[in-house]
Amino acid sequence: MKKVIFSCVALAIVLGAGNTAFAQTETATGVSVETDLALLRKNLREEKKQLIALNVPLTPDEATKFWPVYDDYALAMAKVNDEFYKVIKDYAANQKTLTDAQAVDMVKRWSDIQIQQVQTRQKYIPAFEKVIPGKKAALFFQVDRRLYALMDLQTAAQVPLVLQ
Repeated sequence: MKKVIFSCVALAIVLGAGNTAFAQTETATGVSVETDLALLRKNLREEKKQLIALNVPLTPDEATKFWPVYDDYALAMAKVNDEFYKVIKDYAANQKTLTDAQAVDMVKRWSDIQIQQVQTRQKYIPAFEKVIPGKKAALFFQVDRRLYALMDLQTAAQVPLVLQ
């Protein structure tokens, strides 16, 4: 458990080091929000896999079976998260001129994405159960969810609230 806490703190530090201004179409360095998001997501994916490896103890045989399933799962989650980042980019591009209808549409899109994330996790539970024991599968999903929660927190901290 100490590994998980330490690793999550480490991830939070890594994420915090890359503070970007999502609500702008361009950052202070002149990099577009889209470029910033792409770099952040690449770093998160790399860090996430390393943190899972540190926190979910797998035998060599389990690891051989686990990582291909994990890679499929990560790809499926990335597709869902692509939609989330489209909402953020849309918000960043329209924040100052956002209408009530656009704001509600973004909230609905975001809610739909959360449902898709849960459905993707549910779809992969049996796949992970086939390749690792149930307790390790549960541990994986606990660590995975904590990492996603940290990523959500990082993103939320950088996206300004809707202007009135």
